[in-house]
Amino acid sequence: MQTNIRPIPPMLPRKLFNSDHEAFRETVKKFYEKEVLPNTAKYEAQQHVDRELWKKAGELGLLCTTMPEAYGGSGVDRLYSMILIEEQAYAGDSATGFSLHSDIVANYLNNFGNEEQKQTWLPKMASGEVITAIAMTEPGTGSDLQSVRTTAVLEGNEYVINGSKIFITNGYLSDMVLVVCKTGDGEKGSANLSLLIVEADRAGFSKGKPLNKIGMKGQDTCELFFDDVRVPKENLLGMEGMGFMMLMKELAWERMLVAIICQAGAEAAYAHTVAYTKERKAFGKTISSFQNTRFKLAELRTEIDFCRTYLDRCMELQLNNELGIDAAAAAKYKISDMYSKVVDEGVQLHGGYGYMLEYPIARAYIDHRANRIYAGTNEIMKELISRTI
Repeated sequence: MQTNIRPIPPMLPRKLFNSDHEAFRETVKKFYEKEVLPNTAKYEAQQHVDRELWKKAGELGLLCTTMPEAYGGSGVDRLYSMILIEEQAYAGDSATGFSLHSDIVANYLNNFGNEEQKQTWLPKMASGEVITAIAMTEPGTGSDLQSVRTTAVLEGNEYVINGSKIFITNGYLSDMVLVVCKTGDGEKGSANLSLLIVEADRAGFSKGKPLNKIGMKGQDTCELFFDDVRVPKENLLGMEGMGFMMLMKELAWERMLVAIICQAGAEAAYAHTVAYTKERKAFGKTISSFQNTRFKLAELRTEIDFCRTYLDRCMELQLNNELGIDAAAAAKYKISDMYSKVVDEGVQLHGGYGYMLEYPIARAYIDHRANRIYAGTNEIMKELISRTI
């Protein structure tokens, strides 16, 4: 079965992209077709992609594209990030963790790091030589960042880190991790959160085996452990106690990333479903000729297109630094919910074959569910929206 599929054009044409964007899209599309999809089974078996894949992505300029050219990036707008994520979804890939590396970790360094930190890490991140992660979630905290228990105590010129993190994307292969820690007065809640750069070869820093997830089998996800890990105070990102503010500034974009992959994923799942219903026959005619099928497909296309219009408008605001936290939360919550509906209906329209893993709709069924949980659960998104009412 075909996995890399082009979406059905929306009823309202998109107007975000120019010819340079589309040329870049073609490069990304070919990368997934040539380098990623043929190795899906291998990545799922080992529960992470190969390091060589990161280097190939770096050679093609697919990593840290929005970073300044002085730090190895291309200095382009975030529409290039959008294209990368969309093509990943159209390819049906859930293994590569490029967006977290390029659009989350890199942004923290570029926006809050000093010149030495930027020069040390960003060029190597852009080339794929260094793989990065960000460690927020802990076994007992979930979406509640203010309850972080990992501590970083300043002793002389070093921070001593103790604690653990869980569900860390790119964690197993990571060469450097941004770690959310409690520093200073433990009674200050969010006011004592800080971000520390922790190199993977530091004594006391260890990684668990890749976690056994129900879906996204090829994506590198693991636990991280910090046992008296010492890092120089120069590894502090920004200022002590600024962690929560930095996290809040970047979480809106992280939620947009989830919305983008869910939107593109829904479009891919829908395109696969339409193709299947036009080929599959029952009672002497194609499934697509039944009124129930036509009405279901019409309902899904309408919901997909409404979400696409909202998301592209959010992206326009993002490009102008005008996107509100509530709008980003709404995009993440609504579009990930919509994606779940499209996938579920797609499985139903496939019938028994919708439960077979050789069909893209079945793979989408097991891979998509985490989108309503990470980057803040959808319940947290509703809470953020409700605060603005």
